Amino acid sequence: GAIDADELKHLMKDLGAEVDEEDIKATLEEAHTNGPCDQISYDEFHDWYTGSKYWGERLSVVQACTDEIVEPISDHLKLPESGGIIAYMRWAFLFPIVLLLCSTIPDVRQPGKSKFCFFSFAASIVWIGSFTYVMVSCAEIIGATLGIPIVLMGLTILAAGTSVPDLLSSVIVARMGEGDMAVSSSIGSNIFDITVGLPLPWLLYYMVNAGEETTITIGTSGMTLSIISLLI
Repeated sequence: GAIDADELKHLMKDLGAEVDEEDIKATLEEAHTNGPCDQISYDEFHDWYTGSKYWGERLSVVQACTDEIVEPISDHLKLPESGGIIAYMRWAFLFPIVLLLCSTIPDVRQPGKSKFCFFSFAASIVWIGSFTYVMVSCAEIIGATLGIPIVLMGLTILAAGTSVPDLLSSVIVARMGEGDMAVSSSIGSNIFDITVGLPLPWLLYYMVNAGEETTITIGTSGMTLSIISLLI
């Protein structure tokens, strides 16, 4: 396809550039390489735009927003400047966890560290699994101490603990105007649990015990209640 003067004007407006008829005429002359002189191809526009002042201005705006929003995670290691005793208690409680995560997971939001994104993802999964194991063990000990059935602990305390991160991430992206991401975050976590969280351990178990006659028994008691709770 080709872009004429009217389409170019609307396109530049959509890209956040204020242009007049003289700018459009000059753009067509600069970007045109072949074909009708009053039209340019999308490739010609792409080559012209990425080298134009408008592209530089757009990058400057994006970079300014990024610098303003993204703060290094290591900043959370600093002592709080305000908030009183509660803020200091919170900082002291979270300091070992934040220090551990900062030391092992690169902050790929920072310039030049995006190449470590896959490593950060894998390291995050490992830490989530480790923290989950500790959380479940603590819940079992607390439930046994207080005489609370482990099923009830799972449907209340553990369920709330695993749902809060999904809630926070959904709220954050919803406030940014990304409603579809908020919905996919809530539904996608459950789909991931069913399609990866359950089958992967079984697959690894069968790989380790290859050649042996093994059977995995899945308890179905309380499944109806669990499904109803999930839908609610």
